[in-house]
Amino acid sequence: MPLPIPVFIPALLAGMLLTFPVLAQSPLSLDESVTIAVQANDPGVMLFEQRALALEDRAIADSQLPDPVVMARMQNVPLSSFDINREGMTQLSLGVRQNFPKGKSRSLTRAKRQSEAVVERMRKTLALRQIVLQTRTAWLEMYYWHGARRITEQARTHIIDLGGVAEAQFASGRASAQNVLRIDLEASLLGARLIEIDRKADMKRTDMIRLIGIANAARPLADEFPHLRPFLAAQEMQARLIRHPSVKIFDAKLAARDRDIDIAGEQYKPGFAVEGAYGARDNRPDFGSIGVSLSVPLFTANRQDRSLSAVKRLKASTRLGRDAQLLDLNRELGRSYAGWVRLGERITLYQTDVLTGAQNTAEAALIGYENETADFAELVRAELMVLDTELTLLRLRIDRQKAHAALLYLDGDNNE
Repeated sequence: MPLPIPVFIPALLAGMLLTFPVLAQSPLSLDESVTIAVQANDPGVMLFEQRALALEDRAIADSQLPDPVVMARMQNVPLSSFDINREGMTQLSLGVRQNFPKGKSRSLTRAKRQSEAVVERMRKTLALRQIVLQTRTAWLEMYYWHGARRITEQARTHIIDLGGVAEAQFASGRASAQNVLRIDLEASLLGARLIEIDRKADMKRTDMIRLIGIANAARPLADEFPHLRPFLAAQEMQARLIRHPSVKIFDAKLAARDRDIDIAGEQYKPGFAVEGAYGARDNRPDFGSIGVSLSVPLFTANRQDRSLSAVKRLKASTRLGRDAQLLDLNRELGRSYAGWVRLGERITLYQTDVLTGAQNTAEAALIGYENETADFAELVRAELMVLDTELTLLRLRIDRQKAHAALLYLDGDNNE
């Protein structure tokens, strides 16, 4: 009978830890995770390289002359007798014809394919940059849930220790049994919270499996809080957004559209073909012939004019897409930078005031309870307030690092 999903995922992860005991001894840092993910040869990234190579091959193939046409025919055969030796004009004709595309179409087509190859390589660069961001985000989320488990376990242990105080008060007749039962309830609730934390950590680990593989995802995380390289000032990052791979994709597309316009312009020029033929006759002089044929674009209104108009409109739409992408990147930059700044302010407030105040309140509540000046419910609330404050502070620190990672995604770094 197959295991249900909530049971299957923890069982799978537990199996991974047993399968890779050596790797489980080596902590996995954020930088190492990124390096592994970038070097993993993800098929979603490598497909862009294959497309680029295919377009480079097509660039060479499309810039060659068309294959020559070889002709062989028996001509001027008398239909009354079908005797090929009766008439002097009857002959076996062998010829060859070579077509030449209009103007510089071949070289322009080659340049277009090369620009299309650049598009695919920029998509590869963008995919790698996205993998870096995804890896950092997944690692940071795993770090949060591991930290949340540690903090919650400490709070649960502290709550259980308070049970000893409540039992001592109850034994001396200075408190009711309700306080002891309240401790058991709070310890159970924290136990349920730990199970939920483990569930979310397991789900985040599955994200890491996709990025760095099962073996590395089974390793424990490094204990030290991760630090990312500094980013530039907001104004400098905004000026560098034109270097973002998603914008460079549009730049390469615009270069390809320019070549389309040039190719459409070449269609106003005549195309030509050169042909030669040799006619062999029986017991008579052979014939030779050579000629040139032209395709003259006389009626351009509904063909060349429309084709040129179409590619110009496509270029205009591509330019609008580039402008829209820059607007989106500017919006993301503004949101991520504002979030990074405000999260830093909240972290400072929590570290200097909120956490200290929560800890002092818990200590005062414990002293008051021991001196019978505060009730037990107030003591429990104060301890849970410390837990919530520590979890909120950890979440703020992780969210600020995620905003930092988003800014590095926009600005770029050395992991591409």
